[in-house]
Amino acid sequence: MAKKRTIKKEFSLSGVGLHTGEKATLTFKPGGIHEGIKFIRVDLPGHPVIKAEADSIVYQGGPPRCTSIGDAKASIHTVEHLMSVLAGLGIDNIIIEIDKREVPGLDGSGADFLKAFKEAGLLAQEEEREIFTVKEPVGVRQNGASLYIFPSEHFEVTYTLDYNHPFLRSQVFSSVINEAIFEKEIAPCRTFCLEKEAQELKKQNLGRGATFKNTLVVGDKGVIDNKLRFDNEFARHKVLDFIGDLYLLGIPIVGSVFAVRSGHYLNIQLLKRVVEQKKWYEHKGIVPGYNVKGKKEYDIDDIMKILPHRYPFLLVDRVIEIERGKRAIGVKNVTINDSFFQGHFPTRPVMPGVMMIEAMAQTAGVVVLTNEVHYGKVAFFMAVDNVKFRKVVVPGDQLMMEVEVVKDKAKIAQIHAVSKVGDEVVAEADMVFSFTDSSYLD
Repeated sequence: MAKKRTIKKEFSLSGVGLHTGEKATLTFKPGGIHEGIKFIRVDLPGHPVIKAEADSIVYQGGPPRCTSIGDAKASIHTVEHLMSVLAGLGIDNIIIEIDKREVPGLDGSGADFLKAFKEAGLLAQEEEREIFTVKEPVGVRQNGASLYIFPSEHFEVTYTLDYNHPFLRSQVFSSVINEAIFEKEIAPCRTFCLEKEAQELKKQNLGRGATFKNTLVVGDKGVIDNKLRFDNEFARHKVLDFIGDLYLLGIPIVGSVFAVRSGHYLNIQLLKRVVEQKKWYEHKGIVPGYNVKGKKEYDIDDIMKILPHRYPFLLVDRVIEIERGKRAIGVKNVTINDSFFQGHFPTRPVMPGVMMIEAMAQTAGVVVLTNEVHYGKVAFFMAVDNVKFRKVVVPGDQLMMEVEVVKDKAKIAQIHAVSKVGDEVVAEADMVFSFTDSSYLD
């Protein structure tokens, strides 16, 4: 699992906006561990802050053929190339001061941004990156264009470009996306438009900063006054745009993308569907950003996102070690304030055996519900066998519950659990759970 990143030192870049033609200066500053990506319009009163996130997307009022973010106070246009480079380099936290309304186009690709970030240096921070792994296929279509994302172990994109144009024949780019591939294969790819589109944009007083150097203008016989960096540079640039638009989720996405003739509009529509899916799974109890391949400690807030139990019946205080869908160690701190001591041997408090079983069962629930097969479900305790109580547990003890999944299928899971105080086993049991959709709790 990668660590969050920011930059090592402050630096600035200047250039002209492709649409507005205004010269703007960007100043990049290291961000705190929970900063996220923030733009600051330093040219406006009060220096309004715009977060680079899905809720900030401006759907109307900005130039066409680009992505804009903002609110009622301020907006910023053409953020996609910069956002794409931040995604490609794995930069999570950064402050970006800008003194105009449009991000400079530079050479029309992400190459100059990437070079500047590499020269400034990247800094790993003391926290793991959050990710969102797509759980179910989602997609959007419009006027012959389509864009779908499917569950996968990697982030990969297949893009098919198909223009009704004699030079822009069908092109395909397909690759797993990682930092090295992004730097070499995607970042250098420049924005483009047809010659007739360029003429129309000029009539609308747009494209004022576009030139034959920073934009691939395509005529009937090919690119005008420029040369391609790749045979399929047009398709690759569409992937650059897509990565930048999708990074407005705020965290990296894992999934397999298939796109045909899609652009910014469909990118944003797909992002909206992904946001909806992410919120749904969080609502149904999935801890966001779970490290699929590693281990992670869960505090009580994380546990309450997974289990529906609440005081006084939530009997797991912390999970100190977990291997998704396989095993975990849960902790229950036994105190005199636990409600069951009021009536269970009140003159000499002893933790009821059934409560120890329930605490182990709740730890098991945390384990099985982190298996992707059971996302969006609730685990029901169905059976218990081979129960043994070996030692009494009293206030002041710390119950360590070691849970292991013996068998896990779509409808049931079998668990073996052992509870210890110190090095002594105090209880153990074999358990069976069944699953139902978490809508049962609505």
